[in-house]
Amino acid sequence: MSLEADRARLLDLLRTLSFERRKVVLASGRESDFYVDCKRTTLTAEGHVLVGRLLFELVRRISPLPRGVGGLTLGADPIASAVAMTSFLEGQPVDSFVVRKEPKGHGTGQWIEGRRTIPDGSRVVVIEDVVTTGGSALKAIERCRGETLVPVACLALVDRMEGGREAIEAQGVPLQTLFTREDFPR
Repeated sequence: MSLEADRARLLDLLRTLSFERRKVVLASGRESDFYVDCKRTTLTAEGHVLVGRLLFELVRRISPLPRGVGGLTLGADPIASAVAMTSFLEGQPVDSFVVRKEPKGHGTGQWIEGRRTIPDGSRVVVIEDVVTTGGSALKAIERCRGETLVPVACLALVDRMEGGREAIEAQGVPLQTLFTREDFPR
């Protein structure tokens, strides 16, 4: 399938499996009349493949190729995994990492899992499922910088268009998303 067909199919899956019109309280604490739970799509076999292909295409356009992709657990985890798998299959390996919400409570006490193959100073891409205020991506960017990684971009599936883009880009990290609020029913 072409990337255009992949994008159309992924949007169909997100609309069918992940989008709900109902009152919810978001991670940001804000109330909303709709919800997009991307994990319902990214954890399916088809969704995993589509996300991997589409986001790896964006990652491979960054020059030089970043060394890692990851973000705040849990929303970013399947996305980063899909990108890493696709990158390997395409012969341009980009490893994934996971940013914890709290440092590991035992052993090394680390904030980021997967660092063994992503050395200090590496250029990385922060991954997010849905951007609202940008809070999760901002935490991941801060943790990466604290661990001497260099975030060069932030990629997300959906931008709710509620100020997150501006907050992320104010940190010097450009945001690119596959979809926005405009791609979903009103």
